[in-house]
Amino acid sequence: MTPETAMTEISRGLETALVLGAPPLLAVLVIGVVVGIAQAATQINEPTIAFVVKALTLVATLAVAGNFLLGRLTSFTVDLFHRIPQLIG
Repeated sequence: MTPETAMTEISRGLETALVLGAPPLLAVLVIGVVVGIAQAATQINEPTIAFVVKALTLVATLAVAGNFLLGRLTSFTVDLFHRIPQLIG
């Protein structure tokens, strides 16, 4: 395996990780900011409120986008396994 091939595979892996991690992280980030602003405006500083809302948002995001994310991960893995003979040889 040449260094260029290794860098290409690492790049594809990192890109896949970014695509898989972005939807849940962005959803939780947005909800966290909204809940933080709401808590600051109402002066309710209860950490469990933010945690529960973020947890529910994460579950909802994974329920909605989980099929896409799992398909993308499966596609990447199968493609990588099919390329193993080319990478080794």
